[in-house]
Amino acid sequence: MDFDLPIPRDGTDSIKHDGRADYFGTADVLPLWVADMDFAAPEAITQALLLRAAHPIYGYSRHPEALFEALIGWMWQRHGWRIERDWILITPGVVPSLHAAVLAFAAAGEGVIVQPPVYFPFFSAATATGRRLIENPLRLIEGRYQIDFAHLERCASESDARLLLLCSPHNPVGRVWTQTELVQVLEIAERHDLIVLSDEIHHDLIYPGQRHHVLAKLAADPARVVTAVAPSKTFNIPGLGMSALIVPDPGRRAALSHAFDLLHAGNYNPFSSAAFTAGYREGAAWLDALMAYLAQTRDYAIAFARERLPGIRVIEPEGTYLLWLDCRDLCAARGWDDGSLKRFCVEQAKVGMNPGTVFGTGGSGFMRMNIGAPRAVIETALLRLAAAL
Repeated sequence: MDFDLPIPRDGTDSIKHDGRADYFGTADVLPLWVADMDFAAPEAITQALLLRAAHPIYGYSRHPEALFEALIGWMWQRHGWRIERDWILITPGVVPSLHAAVLAFAAAGEGVIVQPPVYFPFFSAATATGRRLIENPLRLIEGRYQIDFAHLERCASESDARLLLLCSPHNPVGRVWTQTELVQVLEIAERHDLIVLSDEIHHDLIYPGQRHHVLAKLAADPARVVTAVAPSKTFNIPGLGMSALIVPDPGRRAALSHAFDLLHAGNYNPFSSAAFTAGYREGAAWLDALMAYLAQTRDYAIAFARERLPGIRVIEPEGTYLLWLDCRDLCAARGWDDGSLKRFCVEQAKVGMNPGTVFGTGGSGFMRMNIGAPRAVIETALLRLAAAL
């Protein structure tokens, strides 16, 4: 668990590394954009993959019961939530799950509520399926994002609103919603008969002093909530493409299964199953060490920005390995628009980050930095930004 160890990824067909030139127009940037980490996965996962690869036939595979047992155990041990085997749907990823939920729970033209700035597939899950996008923008108050509950109430009261896509913890702003906030979300959903898809893919990546609350565990009617989880962010295995939906209500499970059947979007990859099972069975110590390391990197980056990056403020994340950089003062001082800000980061600082604009309303003037890399890489990126400024 040496997170300082540099592991070259160039030439591995990594989107984050080998895709730099396509996205930024140059490969000469430190890649701190795509949300995967530059750390080796837990050794238990690597060994499970090697063991499976040793058998030379890679045919159609079912999901072993050990996989379900591992997820059930993890959700109880890490999150205090007792789930049942029948509640679990194995899916090819959280993004396909967002689309499936929209297809299952909102008819064409009906409303889907999202809370920008938010991970961009939340928008396309509604717009690409012919549903109506309803935005409930988050509010930035004294350096911390909050849900605008009065506005959410108005959004939910619209006659065609059917589904809320909740990002918990939130990507990109890093909020870990409190129990009080989540109960308010549930109360609004109950008053207006909304289904909530709670994307909790970052729920294991929580910093000291914070606590993630499973939305469905708080609900008076858990059947109203569909919970999306995955080992991909937790153990840095997103390329293996497997996640799970936890759906207590049998009718809603059937609707989701039907949506996946329509898409022919099953997931029967034997390597994904092996990694999923091994991570949830044996990855706890690795995760604890990871979060201690990321907390130190986060604190270093925040302190560095305060001292040496005038005009850039880090919105302190409570979870995830993503930093949301508020560059609005810098842009105002220099007369920059979002294009100018991106060019400064790429061409002058040579740091490749996601522009805030891709996260929708409220993203203008922001950049998203991925700190899931050896600290020396993050130090280099920050020094480059300081020198360019």
